[in-house]
Amino acid sequence: MAIENVKEYFKKYNMENRIQEFDVSSATVELAAKALHCEPCRIAKTLSFMISGHPVLIVAAGDAKIDNSKYKAQFGTKAKMLTPEEVENMVGHAIGGVCPFAVNEGVSVYLDNSLQRFETVFPACGSSNSAIELTIEELERYSGFHSWIDVCKGWIQ
Repeated sequence: MAIENVKEYFKKYNMENRIQEFDVSSATVELAAKALHCEPCRIAKTLSFMISGHPVLIVAAGDAKIDNSKYKAQFGTKAKMLTPEEVENMVGHAIGGVCPFAVNEGVSVYLDNSLQRFETVFPACGSSNSAIELTIEELERYSGFHSWIDVCKGWIQ
């Protein structure tokens, strides 16, 4: 199970005990915010795309939406999200628990600027009922991100 891989990943950093598991679903931004008793914008949602035949994850704030023109300017192609089957096979996590930790080889991770307004955010941890609170610096460190990008709209600075 993917959450076990994420726990094992965080064990290397002695952080596995910071992973929270819930009795309720946290599979969507709204459900995660409810489970965590926080604002939906602080949920760090991980979106899965295909670029030039390779899976790419974009971690963005819960209130942000992909801006197609910004995406095309950044990546030189139209935004094409992976299907749920592709996500699980290519990334290593199922929809609802996708996160930038313990992903399959060859998956690139990008962090959207919409996250930079927060001290801490809550990404999932490989299951539809888990999350971890991380500072932005910790998110950078543990996600193995490629770079910060600006591909979202709809969020408030």
